[in-house]
Amino acid sequence: MKTLRVTAMLVVALTSWGVHAQTPSTDHSSHHSPAAASAGSSAEFVQGEVRRIDQETKKVTLRHGPIPNLQMPDMTMVFQVRDPAMLQGLKVGDKVRFKADKVDGAYTVTAVEPAQ
Repeated sequence: MKTLRVTAMLVVALTSWGVHAQTPSTDHSSHHSPAAASAGSSAEFVQGEVRRIDQETKKVTLRHGPIPNLQMPDMTMVFQVRDPAMLQGLKVGDKVRFKADKVDGAYTVTAVEPAQ
């Protein structure tokens, strides 16, 4: 009886090990969330309007159109800015073109310019 139980446990252990050993994954994309994958994508300029500027926290609130690289529909939201100097010269109501991406887990404006 003891031999049967040890044999059964060994079969279960080897079977479960064999399943994992036979299916190694070389596809590293499964280790990254979609947001992390988008960090390497090329962001396009998006139309927006400045709704609020917070120099202290280095954030800007923008009403914007769809942002394809972030799979984001048009909305109003707060973004970090990559460089606080981007906020210089901006004022509420300005129409802008900007690029955004997810940087270190935060939605971040990586470039901004006046809309033409």
